Amino acid sequence: MKKILTLLAAGLVTATALFAGEFPDISISEVKALAKSHKAVILDVNGSESFAKGHVPGALDFANVEGKLAATLPADKNALIVAYCGGPKCSAYQAAAKAAQKLGYKNVKHMSAGISGWMQAGEKTEKAH
Repeated sequence: MKKILTLLAAGLVTATALFAGEFPDISISEVKALAKSHKAVILDVNGSESFAKGHVPGALDFANVEGKLAATLPADKNALIVAYCGGPKCSAYQAAAKAAQKLGYKNVKHMSAGISGWMQAGEKTEKAH
């Protein structure tokens, strides 16, 4: 019985890793540099209320731009698009990442640490105006 449970647990971990790996992960330090240099479009997928309280500097509120994403994102389909949500266990980022991918963007990444990891790392957030 222990072997079966171990195999099931290992399978679940593998399946979770594969599912989570649909978009390459990007680190907090990389996102911080990108936010400073404005060399990526950063999409916050935590909802407008959370966005207003604090988000990665320069990030866009996905809830606000979702309907006009094609007009919001750069014309260059190789532009870096970074999506994030609440934290490592949050999958809401996929809505933005998949929407960008569907529009033909080829360089879509996921900051899996999310806003919780960003704040735990001591990084500054920006509030909506």
